[in-house]
Amino acid sequence: MDKKNIAIVTGASSGIGKEFVGLLLKEDGIDEMWAISRNDERLKEVKEFDKERVRIFSMDLTDRRNLDIIEALISSEDVNVKWLVNCAGYAKFCDYGGIDRYTSINMIDLNVNALVSMGLICLPYMEKGAHIINMASQASFQPLPYQNIYSSTKAFVRNYTRALNVELKSKGVVAMAVCPGWMQTRLIERAIVKGEKGTRVFPHIVYPEVVAKKAIKDAKKSKDISVYGLYVKTSRIVAKLLPQKCMMGIWLKQQRLTEKN
Repeated sequence: MDKKNIAIVTGASSGIGKEFVGLLLKEDGIDEMWAISRNDERLKEVKEFDKERVRIFSMDLTDRRNLDIIEALISSEDVNVKWLVNCAGYAKFCDYGGIDRYTSINMIDLNVNALVSMGLICLPYMEKGAHIINMASQASFQPLPYQNIYSSTKAFVRNYTRALNVELKSKGVVAMAVCPGWMQTRLIERAIVKGEKGTRVFPHIVYPEVVAKKAIKDAKKSKDISVYGLYVKTSRIVAKLLPQKCMMGIWLKQQRLTEKN
């Protein structure tokens, strides 16, 4: 009997994760879609994409016991993971004292630890032609004051994914980091923390659908990074040319913040 070809999307209940679910269901050869998110009610809406092929898993991936559940489930079924898309993540926009220690570490656990874990869980079940898509960010291009943890986690994701892609070439699996700018998703709404300082200016917002479509297209071209839009592409180039201290200064001015206010 042939293996069951599956796609797995984390953070699947809304935003770009939900877009990836809808788009990948249209890809040839996907027998089953595993949609993972904490939000059970929103996952039920995702199930409506295709009641036969979509399986939903309501779980918090910062809880390592849930990662063990996913690993056990994959190992118990005869599957080929054709797509793994790691969209689960969150941000808090404030200074270092604006959130508690638990929230800070939880951000790292979800944005970094869960993402790496999902890749390590799925890789033994990925064959030639499979894809890993990890959500990084424009925020990964330089250090960002007042979202220092978030931008640092995304820098990790970008560097980790591109290095992993080199390691996976002999296996025939492509790993790609997606680096979008601001998107019209719930991330911004949830990230804003009341306080004097924090990210408040969100230029050139785009809809997640266009980012997801380009990401799938770029993954099929075996790219290791996907960047949508002239604004983000320009930011990436400028970040390569200017010192990081200068880039942070530009960021502070854009956000109408100063290091002394």
